[in-house]
Amino acid sequence: MVKAKLTGHIGGVMLKKDPTLDQADKKPNFWAIVASTLAAFIGVQSNKNRIRDFKYGNIYSFIVSGLIFTVIFIFCITLAVKWVLNSSGA
Repeated sequence: MVKAKLTGHIGGVMLKKDPTLDQADKKPNFWAIVASTLAAFIGVQSNKNRIRDFKYGNIYSFIVSGLIFTVIFIFCITLAVKWVLNSSGA
C-alpha cells in the first residue's frame, strides 16, 4: 500500500502531511541499524522499517551488524550453558 504525501484542501477537508512518512524516507543511522538488526533477529521488524532499510540502507552495514549480533548471541548462550553446568556440579 502506497501512502501519498498530501497537503492542501480537498472537498473542504484539510489534508496534512504524514510525519511518519518523512522518518521512513531517511537513511538509517547507527542506532536505526542496531534497532533494525535486533528487531529482525527476533522476527518483529515493522514493514515501514523494512522498506526504509531496503530502500536507503547499506547492505554491508546490516551484514556486519548481523554478524556482530550473532557472535554476541553465541557468546551469551555459551556463557549461560557454562554457568548452568558449573552450578549443577557437572
